[in-house]
Amino acid sequence: MIKFRILVLPLFLLLASCEEQPLQAVGQLESDRIELVAEFSEVITSINVTEGDGIQAGAIVLEQHTTRIDLRIEESQANIRRIEAVLAEQVSGPRTETIDAAKANLNAAQIERDYRENELERLAGLRARNLTSVETVDSAQNFLNAAGARIELVSAQLAELEAGTRSEQIEQTNGQLAQLRAQLAGLNLDKRRLLVTSTTEGIVDSLLFELGERPRIGDVVAVLLSGDQPYARLYIPEPMRVQVRPGSQLQIAVDGLPGTLTGTVRHIASEATFTPYFALNERDRTRLSYVAQVSLPTLAERLPDGVPVQAVF
Repeated sequence: MIKFRILVLPLFLLLASCEEQPLQAVGQLESDRIELVAEFSEVITSINVTEGDGIQAGAIVLEQHTTRIDLRIEESQANIRRIEAVLAEQVSGPRTETIDAAKANLNAAQIERDYRENELERLAGLRARNLTSVETVDSAQNFLNAAGARIELVSAQLAELEAGTRSEQIEQTNGQLAQLRAQLAGLNLDKRRLLVTSTTEGIVDSLLFELGERPRIGDVVAVLLSGDQPYARLYIPEPMRVQVRPGSQLQIAVDGLPGTLTGTVRHIASEATFTPYFALNERDRTRLSYVAQVSLPTLAERLPDGVPVQAVF
């Protein structure tokens, strides 16, 4: 009877050791990391957040010096005012006083021509009686021709003033004005980019520059953790891959949090990878896994990144 008990006990232990352990998917909490970069190499004049602060989309993270861009904006605004004045002058046309002056010049030119015409007739009569030279008559004729040309010139100038500005000139000025306004809009946009703002809701993970420093163009000045809750980055064992797809729900256990959370798979890799070192045991070392991202429900407080999690199948 004693021998029978001794033989049964090892058999029972052997059967217990052969029981299959449930498959688990292990991983940790992670958030998408958003890097905010400096678009201009200007001194940082203000930092409005601290590491760990929650932040809304569009909130100002830090500000850079704006003196250089302000001067360019003032220059652009002055050019716009100048071209607007030119356009207003072209649209209004010449002043009445300018037209009256042109009419007076035309009247004076006509009087000059009449005088030169009479002078030529007088000298021509004297030449017929041989009382003056041929050169004198020719000179009078030239003066008369010049007076006629003067009338034509002043008449054309008066007609131009009365016709007003050509439509092509107004169109060219409008084009210049549109170009300057576009340049001003670009400068104002550049000024707004000197305010580094959050592109998403999340948490300020790290600030890489201090007040008074001058980052280079393209330098990362802040890193944000996006979303109101991190997601679970899990390594799905190969035997369970066919059962897990986007939209699948998994029960996620978070270390330090009682119970489980119902998560929804939002993405799973199509290519397998080796299980990470922290999830290895003697049985799983040779098994492949598939990286999955599992969205978690929103809680009263945001869970910290890096906390180990697991899903049991």
